[in-house]
Amino acid sequence: MITTSSPPARPAPARRYVREALLDAAAVLLPVRCAGCSAPDRSVCSDCAHRLEPRERTRTVSGITVCSALDYDDVPRAVLLAFKDAGRVDVASALAGALRAALTAATAGTRAVPVPVLIPWTRAAWRRRGYHPTGLILSRSRVLDAPLSRALRLTRQTADQAGLSWNDRERNREGSLVASARVAGRRCLLVDDIVTTGATLAEAAGAIRAAGGIVVGAATIAQTPRRR
Repeated sequence: MITTSSPPARPAPARRYVREALLDAAAVLLPVRCAGCSAPDRSVCSDCAHRLEPRERTRTVSGITVCSALDYDDVPRAVLLAFKDAGRVDVASALAGALRAALTAATAGTRAVPVPVLIPWTRAAWRRRGYHPTGLILSRSRVLDAPLSRALRLTRQTADQAGLSWNDRERNREGSLVASARVAGRRCLLVDDIVTTGATLAEAAGAIRAAGGIVVGAATIAQTPRRR
């Protein structure tokens, strides 16, 4: 269920100083670089953390309202790529605030709290990463209950959407998802990391509706600029 509808309070100065001191000590033992700009000693430096502060964006995809918190460029793009493709799970908490804002916006005014539904990953992605990136960030966001397990599954293994054109993305996803019978009669909120063309979300929504479920909207961490 939703546990918060307002941004968390900023830490008191004394707590903030203690936190900074602990981060400095950790940087000596386990040196890291900022996932956004490569500055030393922080997973995400203060400047990049500021660039990850959520600012709600909405678009409509196949009749679905999609709420996103960031634009997929510059620092947000660098941090998301580091998280997904470079194993930087240490930045999950930094991205959780953005997803939390998108989830809160997507569920505002709903009659009943929807169940989150994740877009499934291909076998190749599981082998490469060993975890579901969006699922990990969703668990850190602490806004909704755990997603409905295996609510969606792939009917075939699809190509990586990142390297495809807009039209190819739609063809790549067409007919690739089927929903479990457990979504029947349930209000579902689609949750993904990035929305580009919306082909994946449209395919997921169609599968849920075909199984008798109700799609109330979608939430993503980031959105790419809309181009044709």
